[in-house]
Amino acid sequence: MKTPHDLVTEARQHITEVSLQEAEAAIREADALIDVREADEFAGGHLPGAILMPRGVLEFRLAGHPELSRRDLNIVLYCKTSGRAALAARSLKEMGYLSVCSIAGGIDAWAAAGKPVVKPEMPSFD
Repeated sequence: MKTPHDLVTEARQHITEVSLQEAEAAIREADALIDVREADEFAGGHLPGAILMPRGVLEFRLAGHPELSRRDLNIVLYCKTSGRAALAARSLKEMGYLSVCSIAGGIDAWAAAGKPVVKPEMPSFD
């Protein structure tokens, strides 16, 4: 029986994972930067310009948006530490997306490197 770690390790053999140094260029060239974490994680902080598509509904959301269904889109994915993004990247490759990558280390590595993270502000009711 495979463990989640086994599935992530296997997925990484079939996808492109970019380093933090490569990530900024990949994001600039991307048609879509997708955060595959859950909504509460996204609300706690996300990469500038990212759109939320949780891992559990990613394939359905992409298929439901004609502007995101083109298989030649350049897509960058990330999550907390890169496991979910690796699984998501493999799934999109299997769906026929031609240019998909994930960010190694996820948002945790991104933030630890001092790179920008958007943290939505709650309105003041004073």
